[in-house]
Amino acid sequence: MNGATDLGPVLVFLAQLKENNNRAWFEEHRAQYELARQRFEALVARLIAEFSSFEQLDGIEPKDCMMRIYRDIRFSKDKSPYRTNLGASIGPGGRKSSSLTYYFRIAPHGETMLAGGLHEPTPDELYRFRKAIDEDAAAFRTVVGAPDFVHFYGAVGGDRLKTVPQGFDRDHPELYLLRLKQVLAMRNWQDEDVLAPNFTSDVSAAAKALKPFLDYLTATVR
Repeated sequence: MNGATDLGPVLVFLAQLKENNNRAWFEEHRAQYELARQRFEALVARLIAEFSSFEQLDGIEPKDCMMRIYRDIRFSKDKSPYRTNLGASIGPGGRKSSSLTYYFRIAPHGETMLAGGLHEPTPDELYRFRKAIDEDAAAFRTVVGAPDFVHFYGAVGGDRLKTVPQGFDRDHPELYLLRLKQVLAMRNWQDEDVLAPNFTSDVSAAAKALKPFLDYLTATVR
């Protein structure tokens, strides 16, 4: 089956959920949700199989990777009970991986994404990254300057400090990298891309291009 056959119901359900994010509507459309979840689970299984050609994923199953659709609203001002995407953390150990993983989600309106990196780094992780850049940025520059990385991700993204991080020179040649509070690579797909027959292989190619970035960060900060 191609991408259009598999994933159309996923995008339709999530778009409707975004407009009706409440328990009554969700329960009325639970069968629609179960179909979307099954289609997403099948996609994650295919991605695990594809990623296994370049990543160690022995024994990992979709259930190890997939995120719950239910939000934890205990400490949130937003009381919407459901996520409006279906997501998975694909990597050794799945969601419980000790290394950095490939975060993949399907969401309507061009918000389908593959991403990886330091999303919420600890102060120690951020310091380790900055220290590595301070001492020798060449290895990281090689990783993020690789043609495949640039093709899929453009450049490294993430929130940045407005000032110079403490302990570093304001005239440092790598100040742009040192000011990062997050170190992220993100690739988005439009809905028509998600429905295209080559979607799975395109996501796999993007993940393969992301691997050196994740490997560098894992070795540097973990």
